[in-house]
Amino acid sequence: MTNKIVKTGFNFDNSYINLPKKFYSYVDLKPVKSPNLIILNENLSDSLGLNKDFLKSQEGIYILSGNTSAENGAYISQAYAGHQFGTFTMLGDGRALLIGEQITPSGERFDIQLKGSGRTPYSRNGDGRAVLGPMLREYIVSEAMHALKIPTTRSLSVVSTGEDVYREKIEQGAILTRVASSHIRFGTFEYASYMLGPDKLKALADYTIKRHFPFIENSENKYIDFINEVMRRQIKLVAKWQSVGFIHGVLNTDNMSICGETIDYGPCAFMDVYDPDTVFSSIDTYGRYSYKNQS
Repeated sequence: MTNKIVKTGFNFDNSYINLPKKFYSYVDLKPVKSPNLIILNENLSDSLGLNKDFLKSQEGIYILSGNTSAENGAYISQAYAGHQFGTFTMLGDGRALLIGEQITPSGERFDIQLKGSGRTPYSRNGDGRAVLGPMLREYIVSEAMHALKIPTTRSLSVVSTGEDVYREKIEQGAILTRVASSHIRFGTFEYASYMLGPDKLKALADYTIKRHFPFIENSENKYIDFINEVMRRQIKLVAKWQSVGFIHGVLNTDNMSICGETIDYGPCAFMDVYDPDTVFSSIDTYGRYSYKNQS
């Protein structure tokens, strides 16, 4: 076991599965036909303590494509809800799979997640797959945000699948490996509050405080302090977006990270010319998520 960790660099400690089972589902792998590594973020790989030479090998590519599992991985999809254009909707990781929580050489904890890895119990009528263009866009934009020192999820790799994905046209399939401080969302708390009751909501809050806000864990009013800390991080995050002309595009509550990182790069963009009414979602007809409405 020790030799395996040294070889691959994967060093998982999966704390999320200690939450009540209603918060996630175990998911079987959905292997793809012919995975091929398109791009690997070697700097990020190094900082995570992963062996980049292993990740470039066929065995590593198979892990990054969801064809085989990494040792001691979690392999779960998370349940959450969201207010999408003002309407409450039950959601969840419809095309994402949490491999596990990586403990880095410096002792930090990061989720490693596959995006586009196939159907999950939360897929509804979707195929659970992603296409190459948007996955490369998320890779580029998330790394640009990181370089701009704006809190963000990051991208470890993009792997093509060798399979067609059917959208408005036939496109090339791909899987992004995303790295985040966690994938706990505003919508995770909405789901617990609306669907699971106060005991499980408290369990989620306690877990999140311990993971992301340990400095308030022993506070006399830790839940109020928790809300204040979440607000403070979101205010700082959006202020940084505004300063560089970044428009998220679809600020539903399922697309907002509780720890204050930019997450879920769908119809996002940077403005080339200042226009506060700019939107970057084809379905945002009334400008609900325009640049000016982010603040």
